[in-house]
Amino acid sequence: MSREYIFNVRQLTRYLRTLLAQDAALQDVSVRGEIADLVAHGSGHVYFTLKDEYSQLRCVMFRQEAKVLTFTPEHGATVVARGTVTIYEPRGQYQLLVRELAKAGVGDFYLAFERLRRKLAEEGLFDEARKRPLPAFPRKIALLTSPDGAAVHDVVTTLRARWPSASLLLIPTPVSGPGAAAGIVQSLRRLGAVEGLEVAILARGGGALEELAGFNAEPVARAIAAAPVPVVTGIGHETDSTIADFVADRRAATPTAAAVATVPDRREFIRRIRGYRDRSAEYLRRVTAAGRRELALLRARPVLSRPAVVLAEPRQRVDETVVLLRQGLVGNLRDVKQRLLRAREGLAALSPGAVLARGYSMTRLPDGSLVRSARQLAVGATAEVVFAEGSAEVGVRKTTLPSEEDR
Repeated sequence: MSREYIFNVRQLTRYLRTLLAQDAALQDVSVRGEIADLVAHGSGHVYFTLKDEYSQLRCVMFRQEAKVLTFTPEHGATVVARGTVTIYEPRGQYQLLVRELAKAGVGDFYLAFERLRRKLAEEGLFDEARKRPLPAFPRKIALLTSPDGAAVHDVVTTLRARWPSASLLLIPTPVSGPGAAAGIVQSLRRLGAVEGLEVAILARGGGALEELAGFNAEPVARAIAAAPVPVVTGIGHETDSTIADFVADRRAATPTAAAVATVPDRREFIRRIRGYRDRSAEYLRRVTAAGRRELALLRARPVLSRPAVVLAEPRQRVDETVVLLRQGLVGNLRDVKQRLLRAREGLAALSPGAVLARGYSMTRLPDGSLVRSARQLAVGATAEVVFAEGSAEVGVRKTTLPSEEDR
């Protein structure tokens, strides 16, 4: 590269970042140090510094990796962080993008655990969406544990006390030692042959991380995911977490807690039923009492206590109304009849017959048309004169028209 070339700050930072990305050794590096300046951001990302007595290294662990940590990072804790070295351009600061974080001292075993946990998480085996709900009132339960361990006593005692009606099937299962993983897988596969089985409990007492190795094996995780019924895990103490716990449909902190999560409490259930019964009885009592009060009020009303007295006045009013209607109807008919008679008389007075009866007559031509003027008649013509009684045929000898003055 030419010595005369001048970088700007951004160019130089990107160049250094490219150099770091090309170094394979820095793409997967593990660093031991003490946590300082720890910040758990609201986004879920975790920011901290790894330091020793000589230097410090800025670190960031994004939400996807941080949410599946099996412990809570704290100030002053010594840890081993595994990830990729890169540069954060806005500050020109090199940092470690952490993919895995383990407590110092657990060595390769814990790192292998973290790698498997990350792999299965990416496959979706830990997703809540694929986990099945537990039956509300299970009738048949399988218990997968060692018949000689303390977990058997704890689980059986709790199940019998809480839900004695459930049938419990013990499937002897190795929970420690070299053959634990294979034994657990075999027991899980046997569940499909148990008729009427509704839920299974996989349990063992506490122990060191190495002692729980069987529950951190990949075949066990896949067998739990493929089980024909929901699986509840109760492995170790409250602080223990295994791969089996992450895959299980329900994770409980201890074997006793697993039994509690699997069945309801019969005593609590009975208390609830009694509570429902008592509240229902009280509700019915209040409704009945209210109905009786309402009925008493209705019965006290005159319409129900003395119906004849209440109905007497309306009956009288009905009778009076009928009389008034009848009188009004008769009066109206009389007025209509009188108006019709007057109209008839008026029409009769205006009829041609009435006019002729007063001494008038009317003249008609042979074609039946009325004569209204002497101009319609010619001398020598004939016409019919109609009287009130009868008619006469006459001949026209002379016609006279009114003079201009008479008009």
